[in-house]
Amino acid sequence: MKLIGRKTEIDALKRYESSGRPEFIVAYGRRRVGKTFLIRQYFNDRFFFYATGVAAPDAKPDLGANLERFGHSLAQYGIGPGGMPRSWMEAFDHLSKGIKKAGGGKRKVIFLDEMPWMDTPRSNFVTALEYFWNSFASARNDILFIACGSAASWMTKKIFRNRGGLHNRITGKIPLRPFTLSECEEYMRERNIVIDRRSIAEIYMIFGGIPYYLGYWDGKYGVPGNVDRILFYEDAPLKDEFKNLYSSLFANCEHYINIVNALGRKSSGLTRDELMKALGQKDGGRLSEILENLESSDFLRYYALFPGKANGGVYQLTDSFSLFHQTFIHKNRGMNEHYWSDLRETPKITAWRGYAFEQVCLRHAPQIKAALGISGIAANIYSWRSRTASPGAQIDLVIDRADGLINLCEIKFSKYEFEITKAYGETLKNKARAFQAETGTRGTPHITFVSTYGLKRNQYATMIQSEVALDDLFITAVR
Repeated sequence: MKLIGRKTEIDALKRYESSGRPEFIVAYGRRRVGKTFLIRQYFNDRFFFYATGVAAPDAKPDLGANLERFGHSLAQYGIGPGGMPRSWMEAFDHLSKGIKKAGGGKRKVIFLDEMPWMDTPRSNFVTALEYFWNSFASARNDILFIACGSAASWMTKKIFRNRGGLHNRITGKIPLRPFTLSECEEYMRERNIVIDRRSIAEIYMIFGGIPYYLGYWDGKYGVPGNVDRILFYEDAPLKDEFKNLYSSLFANCEHYINIVNALGRKSSGLTRDELMKALGQKDGGRLSEILENLESSDFLRYYALFPGKANGGVYQLTDSFSLFHQTFIHKNRGMNEHYWSDLRETPKITAWRGYAFEQVCLRHAPQIKAALGISGIAANIYSWRSRTASPGAQIDLVIDRADGLINLCEIKFSKYEFEITKAYGETLKNKARAFQAETGTRGTPHITFVSTYGLKRNQYATMIQSEVALDDLFITAVR
């Protein structure tokens, strides 16, 4: 399978490989997003040394197992005496000696995958890594060291915010994000799967742009059959993925899952105070750390409420797979194997599609800007909640532009062209009026309609200043 997309990441790897100086690079991102595949495909396994961390069956890392596999990798690459090193200091000492023995000149790529699993309790892994880099590798222009891991909390605490020997030693970061819609389409095309764009959007709404999940898609079946096979059959490959996902990334994962479940119940998101109330918490110290880890792992987003920081912000669940699980699987264990096929056209599905499509659009804000012809215009992305409108009003995507215009994006997922009725048109007008009155903005609000197939032309469609259709979300835009 060839690399799909990842142009920005590949360009970064090329720069680091040819820089002619010692490089300490960190590749990170959500589990299953394709970090290892990217590194291995780009280098075509041209590693001087490669080793991966080992998780025990209960997802708790084991020092002996990790040292044993590291020693095995040393022997496999012709480095070290073989056997299990007695400590991480000894393991990195063998690696240093192997590099010395190979001599200078040729670039030596060292790739440590799933590094958080190597750092078992009281193992002194980070101390050994610090010593290896500071006393040896950082002085050699032939070293390209790549650290990789899915556990965002570990990567943030032990690497990015290290206050010891690795402080300010990182020379480059490669954050790996889920595929865009266009990359999902390219992935399906590469596998000779014929599928329309609305179906790709629905797949994205369930699985996100996670390559590992897309790998289970079978072109012989449509969307309902594939979802049943992958999630609801007795032997479905992703039946237990939600629990496995969080337990592999976070210690005390139940705290993370509680937050995900709370956010999943409120589509518009929750402020910090609202979230604490929903969780029944009074002390928010630990909450800050958990929210930061979930955000850096691409499970949620924090966004400011228009017109900016003065209004605070909201946390919103954005991981499509987690949202789908929370909505349809969390409390429905034991459903029939054709659950999704049977549930297809129900009010619950319609409501979910509306919210899930909003999340897809938020992930494709650069594509929306490109479709509006404003990619080159500085703009801030906000959300907005009315404090006075009755019934309540909100806008999930507000694009506040430097040219004085403000796009108020109304997002709808439908089977056909969307028809604006007289009543709905009044709702949109009232929402725009409330936005301008409550925010006191001097910008000019433009109602922008984002939908699957555009608007049906009628007398009320003329109130929309600009449109974005599903095809526009497939634009290959700079992230």
